[in-house]
Amino acid sequence: MKSLRVLLVCLLVSLLLAACSLPQSPFAPNAPAPMGGTNQMGPGDGRVTQEFAPLVGGIYKGGDLFFIHTEVSDPDVASMLTEMMGGAQVALVPALAAAPPELLAQLYVFANGVPGDGPFGFQKDIFDSVPGDPAYRPLRNLHVVAWQEGTTPRILTSVAEVEAAQAAGEVSVTQPGIVVNMPVLIWPGGSR
Repeated sequence: MKSLRVLLVCLLVSLLLAACSLPQSPFAPNAPAPMGGTNQMGPGDGRVTQEFAPLVGGIYKGGDLFFIHTEVSDPDVASMLTEMMGGAQVALVPALAAAPPELLAQLYVFANGVPGDGPFGFQKDIFDSVPGDPAYRPLRNLHVVAWQEGTTPRILTSVAEVEAAQAAGEVSVTQPGIVVNMPVLIWPGGSR
């Protein structure tokens, strides 16, 4: 009986020692980086996200943000964004246009004005929210901003500035019913 207890104690100690020597879960806080020192997920062949979905610059409350285009509800916009991304496919998903309003954040795209890196060749897009904001959603309801004739276009840097320019009659804002999936990856004060 005593030898059975000793055997059980030895077995228990062996199991504990073995468990302590196992590598820490990669999901545990402060876990060492797996796979040769990187914590990156991807194809595993050294390629990076930029090769699949290039980061695009935008504006949020006067600060720079970066996002990707993944899907859009309109075929013409899908083609335009795919070309803008250097051939990285922006998928056509017509059903996005039927997304309920509570699933949509807002996006302001410029059809004219100051030349820049926006999809129409003018200033960068303006976002109404970023991750961490209660209103953040990756699906975006597209608003097209156009400067009126006789006005002097300038760079706008927030939704409040777009709304003020609209109230002053400097710009028109239309909603063509297009929805774009545009997850924000880097924003003022944060990233993922």
